[in-house]
Parts: sequence; C-alpha cells; structure tokens
Amino acid sequence: MKTLILGVGNELLSDEGFGVHFIRHLRAHYSFPDTIELLEAGTLGLMIAHKLEEAGRIYIVDALAAPGAPGECHRFTKEDFLLNRVPVKLSPHQVGVQEMLLVSELRGRCPNEVHLVGVIPASLSPGTELSPVLQARVSELATQLVDELRAGGAQVAPSQKTDALEAQ
Repeated sequence: MKTLILGVGNELLSDEGFGVHFIRHLRAHYSFPDTIELLEAGTLGLMIAHKLEEAGRIYIVDALAAPGAPGECHRFTKEDFLLNRVPVKLSPHQVGVQEMLLVSELRGRCPNEVHLVGVIPASLSPGTELSPVLQARVSELATQLVDELRAGGAQVAPSQKTDALEAQ
C-alpha cells in the first residue's frame, strides 16, 4: 500500500507553513522506502487530487485553528473529515483538501486511511520561519510519525546525511 505524507500550508505566514517545514525536516533526517511519498503541497489544494487518490493511506500535516495552546497537536481521521468534525480551518488550501477528500469518496477513490495531524499555531505573521513553539514540535512529531510508520512495517531509516553531520 502506498503512503502519502502531505505537508500543506502557506510558508510565507510563519506557522501556517508548518506542514511544508515538517516535510523538509523528514527529508533531511530520514530515508523512506519507495512505498512512502513525501509531498510539499503548500497551498495547491485541489490540484493534488490525483496524488491523494493514488495512495492507500495519507497523512496530512498542517496548522489548524482549534481550542488549545500553541504547539498542541490534534489528530483526525477520514471519518472526521467525512462527518465534518474537523475544527475551523485557517486558510483556503484546507478547504480544498477537505473538498478533495469528499469528491474522492463520491468517486470511490478516497484512500482507506486518512489522517490529519494538525498543530495549533502561535503566529500567523508574515515570515518564512516557524515560531519557536512550533519549531520545537517539528522533530517530536516527526519522530512520532516515523515510529507509527515503522510499527506498520515501513523501513524508515535515519538519513545518511544526518548520520554524517552527527559524526563530525
């Protein structure tokens, strides 16, 4: 089964770009098998529908508006999307993802497993860097996702580039 890890968000609005920064962190620190695809979708929304429909399992990583403290993580499943239980969204690209999943479901091509990993932002100010609160969460959440993938049998290894840097 193909797994897609999709990082969405506007990287010009600090924490709104969490998903994109998350994918870059995964690429820099881990090596993934061909059955797992990492995609920086940014704000593409409906333009990536074909990628979602090719996967059997997807993880969507993004910032989202929900009750709680900045940096707090919330997880949602396919059923949460289809039953409209995902909290208020931050930006138009998220509407595109939710609509895309609904259309895929109607077409009978929605992945069996859909997971949204949403993090509450601390800042949506213009800027390309994450706030310190969310920057601290990137590595932790990446480790959790990698552990989950490994528990499911995926052969995810530390990146050789990371190993070489740590040896210096």
